[in-house]
Amino acid sequence: MDNSGKEKEATQLMADADKKVKSSGSFLEFSGGGGHHKVEEACEMYCRAANMFKMAKNWSAAGNAFCKAARLHMQLQNKHDCATSFIDAGNAYKKSDPNEAIKCLNAAIDIYTDMGRFTIAAKHHISIAEIFESELVDIEKAIAHYEQAADYYKGEESNSSANKCLLKVGAYCAQLEQYQKAIEIYEQVGANTMDNPLLKYSAKEYFFKASLCHFIIDELNAKIAVEKYEEMFPAFSDSRECKLLKKLLEAHEEQNSEAFTEAVKEFDSISRLDQWHTTLLLRIKKTIQGDEGDLK
Repeated sequence: MDNSGKEKEATQLMADADKKVKSSGSFLEFSGGGGHHKVEEACEMYCRAANMFKMAKNWSAAGNAFCKAARLHMQLQNKHDCATSFIDAGNAYKKSDPNEAIKCLNAAIDIYTDMGRFTIAAKHHISIAEIFESELVDIEKAIAHYEQAADYYKGEESNSSANKCLLKVGAYCAQLEQYQKAIEIYEQVGANTMDNPLLKYSAKEYFFKASLCHFIIDELNAKIAVEKYEEMFPAFSDSRECKLLKKLLEAHEEQNSEAFTEAVKEFDSISRLDQWHTTLLLRIKKTIQGDEGDLK
């Protein structure tokens, strides 16, 4: 299908909508009358044009058209429609201009929080965080938006969603060597999940991650932490993660890098360690005297 015709049609619709807005003039000051009706029609035309631009894959033009609709909805006091149009604009801009996408999503978030719609605001904070992660590669800003989303979810008692956001923050904090903050998050989420029959299996993973962060700070810290987690969550003692930690602590104490590597390899042969775990384990191993930091 030839979409160039759609783009032409959309451009014409935009021009017609612009004319309608201009001709509405001072009527905008009144809640009724022809001006109000014309602005509503213009809103509809901008949205139709935006969808045609989307079909033609002209994402910037689609984003611009949705933004125009959003601004008119704001003048008409249609808060919900305004927020929806800003989200539509943000989704279009994601494909062409990440910074514009963030501006539109933030505008929608302001409206949703003003309306007390914190769960939906949290969802869009996650969208912004994902843009900072993948498109703009600004991890500090991604962390800030995941934290804000977690706060909103917690306030609405959506603890599972809050935990998901916090785990993202924890993973990034550890990567950025903000170990204390990562530990607090993993301990908090571990404590939240260990009493839940459906989630308690995951608790050992969170205590394992917290222990690795402790280990990088100080070997004694890690020993104390492992004992604390075993006491808090007896099932942790029998886990492969806990057994690995004890082997690593022993190897570290003896400054035995070969034993350290063997313990990691043995664990990895049954449960594959991802990049995050490997990175932290390498950092710990490098603290063994004269080690080059290879886990192979």
